[in-house]
Amino acid sequence: MSTITLAARDSTTMLRRNLLHARRYPSLTLNLLLTPVMLLLLFVYIFGDTMSGGAGRDAYIAYLVPGILLMTIGSTTIGTAVSVSNDMTEGIIARFRTMAIHRPSVLIGHVLGSVIQAVLSVLVVGAVGLAIGFRSTDATAPEWLAALGLLVLFALALTWIAVGMGLVSPNAEAASNNAMPLILLPLLSSAFVPLHSMPGWFQPIAQYQPFTPAIETLRGLLLGTAIGNNGWITIAWCLALTALGYRWSTTTFNRDPK
Repeated sequence: MSTITLAARDSTTMLRRNLLHARRYPSLTLNLLLTPVMLLLLFVYIFGDTMSGGAGRDAYIAYLVPGILLMTIGSTTIGTAVSVSNDMTEGIIARFRTMAIHRPSVLIGHVLGSVIQAVLSVLVVGAVGLAIGFRSTDATAPEWLAALGLLVLFALALTWIAVGMGLVSPNAEAASNNAMPLILLPLLSSAFVPLHSMPGWFQPIAQYQPFTPAIETLRGLLLGTAIGNNGWITIAWCLALTALGYRWSTTTFNRDPK
C-alpha cells in the first residue's frame, strides 16, 4: 500500500472517529454554538436600534450577521482544542503511537472533523440570521461560493491553531482557556461596529488582526460592499495561520512524550 493511500485511509478512519465522538457527546458543540446565537439575538433585539446609528434594525442585521458567522467558527474551534487535549491526556494517543498507522492522520482527523462541524455550525447560525431578517439579494452564485470557500479556509486556519493549543495544554480546562482568544478576537474587530466609530488608539488593533479583513470580505461578497485589499489580506492571514498551526501542531505532536 502506497504512503498516500495509507494516509488517506487512516485520516478517513480518524475523521470518522471524531465525528462519532461529536455525535455521541454533542453538549460541547451545542454550548459553544449558543454563544454566537445569543450574541446575534442580543445585539439585534436589545441593542439593534442603538447600534444601527439610526439606519434601522434591518440594516444592522445585514451588518452584524457576517461577523457573527466568523465568530461561530472561532467558537467551534474551542471544542477542537478541548478534544485534542482530552486525547493527549487520556492515553489514547500513546496507543495510536504503538499501531501501524500514518502518524499525522491523528491530527488530520481532528482538523477535518472540526472544519465540518464549523461549517455545519455556520449553517445553523446563518439559518437563525435568515429567520430574523438577514437577506443577501445582490449576491451572485459565484459570490456565494466564494463566501463558502472563505468560511472553510478560515475554519481550516483557526482549527490548526486550536489543535496546537490543545496539544500544549495539560488538561481540557487549560485548553479551553488557551483557545479563548479565538472567540474574543471577533469582539475586538469590526463585527459589531465600524472601525471609524472606535477610539483612535484602538483602531489599529481592530484593523490589523485576522477577523476584521475576513469580516469585511464576507460582507463584500454577501452585501456588495467594497472589499478593497481585504480579500488578499484575508487569504494571506489564512495561509499564514494554517502553516503556523500545522508546523506547531506536528512538531509538538511528534516530540510530546505523552
